Amino acid sequence: MSNSTQIRCYHCSSSIVPGDLIEADLAGRSRQFCCPGCLAIAQTIHGEGLEVFYARRAQSGEKPAAYLSSNEIPAKLQAYDDPSLRSRFTRPDGGGGYLETTLRLEKIRCAACVWLCEQHLLRIAGVKEVQINYVTQKVTVRYSPSQTSLARLLFEIERIGYEAWPFEPSESLERAKKERRSLLMRLGVAMLGMMQVMMYAWPTYTGADITPEFDLLLGWVSWALTVPVMVYSAGPIFQAAWRSARSFRQTHLLGMDVPIALALALAFLAGTINLITGTGHSYFDSITMFVAFILAARYVELLARQDAQGGAEALAKQLPATCERVFNYPVSQEVEVVPVVNCSPGDVLRVSPGEVLPADGVLIENASALDESLLTGESKPVEKKIGDRVYAGTHNILNPLLMRIEAVGQSTRIAGIASLLDQALLAKPVMVSLAEKWTAYFVAFLLLSAFVSSAVWLYFDPSRAWTVLVSVLVASCPCALSLAVPTAMAAAQGAVTKLGLLIVRGHVMEGLVKTTDLVLDKTGTLTMGQPELQEIINLRPDYSLDDALALAAAIEAGQRHPLALSLMRAAASKNLPLPTLDKPVINQLGKGLSSGAYRLGSASWLGVAQRAQLGQYGQVHLADQQGLIASFLFLDTPRPGLEEFLQTVKSRKIIIHLVSGDDAATVRWWAQHVGIDHFQGGCTPEDKYEYILQLQNEHRFVWAIGDGVNDAPLLARADISIAVGAGAPLAAAGADAILTAVSLEPLAKTLRLADKTQAIIKENLWWALIYNLLAIPAAMMGLVNPWVAGIGMSLSSLAVTLNAWRLRKA
Repeated sequence: MSNSTQIRCYHCSSSIVPGDLIEADLAGRSRQFCCPGCLAIAQTIHGEGLEVFYARRAQSGEKPAAYLSSNEIPAKLQAYDDPSLRSRFTRPDGGGGYLETTLRLEKIRCAACVWLCEQHLLRIAGVKEVQINYVTQKVTVRYSPSQTSLARLLFEIERIGYEAWPFEPSESLERAKKERRSLLMRLGVAMLGMMQVMMYAWPTYTGADITPEFDLLLGWVSWALTVPVMVYSAGPIFQAAWRSARSFRQTHLLGMDVPIALALALAFLAGTINLITGTGHSYFDSITMFVAFILAARYVELLARQDAQGGAEALAKQLPATCERVFNYPVSQEVEVVPVVNCSPGDVLRVSPGEVLPADGVLIENASALDESLLTGESKPVEKKIGDRVYAGTHNILNPLLMRIEAVGQSTRIAGIASLLDQALLAKPVMVSLAEKWTAYFVAFLLLSAFVSSAVWLYFDPSRAWTVLVSVLVASCPCALSLAVPTAMAAAQGAVTKLGLLIVRGHVMEGLVKTTDLVLDKTGTLTMGQPELQEIINLRPDYSLDDALALAAAIEAGQRHPLALSLMRAAASKNLPLPTLDKPVINQLGKGLSSGAYRLGSASWLGVAQRAQLGQYGQVHLADQQGLIASFLFLDTPRPGLEEFLQTVKSRKIIIHLVSGDDAATVRWWAQHVGIDHFQGGCTPEDKYEYILQLQNEHRFVWAIGDGVNDAPLLARADISIAVGAGAPLAAAGADAILTAVSLEPLAKTLRLADKTQAIIKENLWWALIYNLLAIPAAMMGLVNPWVAGIGMSLSSLAVTLNAWRLRKA
């Protein structure tokens, strides 16, 4: 081989054809490149001081495009700076004018790739924050649109050798299907190979009398059938093991695919040598069976993992690809079927009953009812009238409706919820991290045990050394141990997402089990903050209850404050006809309303005595020239599911505290009303913070629930916190989870599910421990053949996964 063909590209490591050689100085050394694209990428990486990447990367043999050598954004990416496309693929990120986008990363292969992408993006002017999830291959970028652009972000990722595209749920669905299809194909090849090889090995099992020539023919046919199983079916196992081994110098940890790949390689090598020499066992039946069983276990685990994504993201992937757009509204209501990606804010869509809304917007014609269980966890249809907001991912149930688009793509509420789920995946629970750490140590112990036991057998009975080595590696594979915790946590998280609880940080399920104290806010958490008419008192004899209520509702008609809405709801529930007022209604600021002789407002304005009522939301009084007509007393509404939730909490010996900014008398009344022994009223946000800090100083594990806005210090200080409210924007309050359901019942179910999750994790860990304590000594003593060990290992992994799968139904 000539010297020129041995030269490899500094960036992509591919061989350089003599005519394509490009040389350039980098960091004072001459480097060789295969194309201008590789040169441009290397210059970018070195120019930013990120050259340490080349010491820790996984090599790529793909050549990048030559246009990367310039600094000009190509036309194919410039389109993403169009305002309509940008609004589709970005969403506002709180204050400061920042935008957030979620991109799908391509070609990342290892932790070094993640590190390089993250560091390079952070050095772009205007980029505030970068979060990369290697598992989901997504990157969330928060940036200032005045300093950089979406097209620039995509181009800069290309400049360092990777590819990125704005994340679309439909593409995610296709990728999930592709992943399942690929694994199923590999499993199918392994199963076919196993059945054929087992058939050819049958004469050996039964001791049949066959000629040496025919036995040799069966052996080589078995070898030929095993090769595609090793190369194609087990290919990802060898790739993962190679990546783990290469990164060992940096991580000092080995993945669970290392012993599997080692066992397969040693067994295949030994079987091939024995086939050539005509001595010993071929192992091909054991290899194909082992691969088939381990891929079957992984397929079940993949289904469980994809199913656990559940809730918001799962339904987001089912958003319609096309929609009916009213192209000449309001002149005409003729529709055209167009791809959803071609729609923009301001367009008018028609959504028929039974269809899913493709975008966020406002209802402009035809009142209807929508199933919003995806966003709120509430299974009952929600009545929608003209002017109400409607959301992507919800089902239209009643009438064909017309809506005007306000947000599409990543700007929709459902995309924000899916982003929260991605954040939850970024933060590993403590138990998962510990399990991965101990699994890595177990792999090292396993490799040592396998080689030691093989060495011992090599001394006493060399013919069994290989069999024992392979059996130990296979039987004690830490698949069950490594799957015990993450499968249970993923299934539990998927279940609570479907209930309407979005977990933002991964430690919530663990924390609920350790909770000793629960701190509740009142308004907006314990209660709805929506007053209901409780009682009508001081009624004048010449008025009936209905007459007084109808007159008050007529005066309040058109008002939007909570007490006015409550009066109108009360009148509507009785179907009371509202009287016609002779005089217009005048709003007396800070006092109430007047219409001719009638006045409706505060006791001080009307000069009447107000009856004190603990726990009340408020009072209004109706009067005319003759004096008081009636007084209306209002009470705040307890949040649905409160009673069941408090009972569930108390059954776990958790101490409940009610801490509120309302006056002390009101807080005391509500605490006694719902059965809470520890309470404190008149608290500022700082007081709530100090209250939790005091509990934590007493070594209590505190769970806090608030409305996510004025309770930010409360939520931030607690060990685990849940915000009750309207979804994604509440993440800024520092909550660990967000309850989108109206009822507190999902929290009661989540608390019970946390206990069940803990129990299943313990079951899985005990099962994995007992299995390994039995399997490893048996394999070391030569009592287990490799194919039996493969079945045992696979069944162990299947048992752990299926046990965790029980958590899907909360």
